[in-house]
Amino acid sequence: MTDLFEASGIHPPDAPLADRLRPQTLEEVVGQDHLLGEGGPIRRMIEAGRLGSMILWGPPGTGKTTIARLLAQAAGYQFQQISAVFSGVADLKKAFEAARMRRAAGQSTLLFVDEIHRFNRAQQDGFLPFVEEGVVTLVGATTENPSFELNGALLSRSQVYVLKRLDDAALDQLLARAEGHEARTLPLTPEARHALLALADGDGRYLLTMSEVLFNLPEAEPLDVQGLAGILQKRAPAYDKSREEHYNLISALHKSVRGSDPDAALYWLARMLNGGEDPLYLARRIVRMAVEDIGQADPLSILVANAAKDTYDFLGSPEGELALAQAVVHLATAPKSVAVYEGYKAARRAAHETGSLMPPPNIRNAPTKLLKELGYGKGYQYDPDVEDGFSGANYFPEGMERRTFYKPKGEGHEAKVKDRMERWAEMRARKQGGE
Repeated sequence: MTDLFEASGIHPPDAPLADRLRPQTLEEVVGQDHLLGEGGPIRRMIEAGRLGSMILWGPPGTGKTTIARLLAQAAGYQFQQISAVFSGVADLKKAFEAARMRRAAGQSTLLFVDEIHRFNRAQQDGFLPFVEEGVVTLVGATTENPSFELNGALLSRSQVYVLKRLDDAALDQLLARAEGHEARTLPLTPEARHALLALADGDGRYLLTMSEVLFNLPEAEPLDVQGLAGILQKRAPAYDKSREEHYNLISALHKSVRGSDPDAALYWLARMLNGGEDPLYLARRIVRMAVEDIGQADPLSILVANAAKDTYDFLGSPEGELALAQAVVHLATAPKSVAVYEGYKAARRAAHETGSLMPPPNIRNAPTKLLKELGYGKGYQYDPDVEDGFSGANYFPEGMERRTFYKPKGEGHEAKVKDRMERWAEMRARKQGGE
């Protein structure tokens, strides 16, 4: 019975509000004008009268299933839906066979595969011949990055379209439709209405589900923010520690620190902790930031980063998280230099190129009489005892010209280091020239 209602565009009166308000035309889809609006790629495809296979990538509740259904309707295709969560090889075979029979009768099929990333690589390969032969036009939906989760061969035969999370304007449109459908406004103060949009977190379906709860409340005074919170549970943020969102957020945190923006860095740190990220994973990344992006510009940063890790180990959550926040702020506000990082990489390349060259005799170890007779340690100068505390001796291997790997940038502590190294370079040239 449900299928008959859906086929006619009518939903049973006891259907969830989100289903009853499902758009009936592509023009009614909110928040995806970059794809469906005038000049959008999907709009142009419809106007051309021929659909191509595509992957719809976006957060939950942004309209992927609705768009696929309306695409089939607009192009005159038979809509067939399967879910990678509940379907197996037998279901796929049935779907392809049914599509082949329709094609023989002159009817095109749009095969919508929800959660397509959940099919394994072999199952994804099974789509290829049917897509290539035109048996089906494939529309896959995924919340995960297709570059990581889908076969390259399948991606090469499909266009990837990115759906945006719904902004407040789009969500407000949905609320207005819900209120029009119910012929009354939501029982919320303006502040609580704004809080409801924030709770939805860009998910239109979730917004309508929450709205239905509010519409079903007994008639009463409008709820304020506190009253709304008492009825609706706070939604856990969309965050999967093993998926792309994890890497996007840690990248945002690292780049905010590198870009000297403590406010943005604190925000991304909070986002990850709120999402359930392992604080010790964050502590390790903070230590990496200290050595990779700050280095000698502020040598204290590595101590602060390690202290934050030790403090979290000692205190645990939530108090230990404050130490991570302190370290993030320290690193974000510290001067930045990659001179040590770049110098080390250059030194490793040189070490690889030069192989096993020996140190010059004057700095070789001479623990035996024989080695001393061979000249090991001869002429070595103990720098703290020489004039100016600097001998200017050569410490590079014999047969290797001196190279400069570490080049201080002149930021923070490195400004003094740079001056000192420039003075040493002049002294080295003078002393070696005199020799």
